[in-house]
Amino acid sequence: MISARWPSRLWIVRHGESAGNVARDAAHAAGAERIELLHRDVDIPLSPLGEDQARALGTWFASAVPDDRPDILLVSPYVRARQTLSHFCEQGGAAGDEPVEIDERLREKEFGILDGLTTTGVASVYPDQAEFRRILGKFYHRPPGGESWCDVIFRLRSLMDTIALHHAGRRVMIVAHQVVVLCLRYVIENLTEEDILAIDREGDVANCSVTEYRFDPDGTAGGALRLVRYNDVVDDEGSARVTAEPDRTTGVRG
Repeated sequence: MISARWPSRLWIVRHGESAGNVARDAAHAAGAERIELLHRDVDIPLSPLGEDQARALGTWFASAVPDDRPDILLVSPYVRARQTLSHFCEQGGAAGDEPVEIDERLREKEFGILDGLTTTGVASVYPDQAEFRRILGKFYHRPPGGESWCDVIFRLRSLMDTIALHHAGRRVMIVAHQVVVLCLRYVIENLTEEDILAIDREGDVANCSVTEYRFDPDGTAGGALRLVRYNDVVDDEGSARVTAEPDRTTGVRG
């Protein structure tokens, strides 16, 4: 039997605060149904604060773990995730000079017809979808043209197979989105719907927060990834202000 092989360390980072986060907050404050966005979701950039958060994270990695920095970098194709990783690397957060791997399986959860709507907007424009979501719950509800959490999990199972095949024994960092962070926990830790929704209810994943796993050779079937920390934010005098906001252009949580 072939034993499962995993990275020696795996960091999962949520991107920095985005311009979409800021626009969503403004829409909620105004009681608006729609979020005023200047870009399609994939093209939404970081806010100035988000850039500072990404640089602070890179500076921390460069100083705190200089001999144990990530040497494999995987990132969502979305602009805010790629910008986060770029600023991180500029500050010396990564080791080596291997190219960044952009992987579409790490993209944000797709919201279909609900994209750009606040919670008030969904209830007003698509009351049937608001009711479907209430009945099914966020784990299984799939809006027309969008994805459920299960759909995200399907693509992340494939991603983890790729990581095990090509990056065993390496130090891997993933930069992606809030739902991706949560769904990767579901996959890696073999959680249930109830488990992951309970974690989600504890609060949003903070911008530029770190979730870390380390390889445990004593785990079953030839070893396992063990959670070291979750939603951990750099605590440094030079770090940027922490933000923890829904990672999407819709006001509906997940």
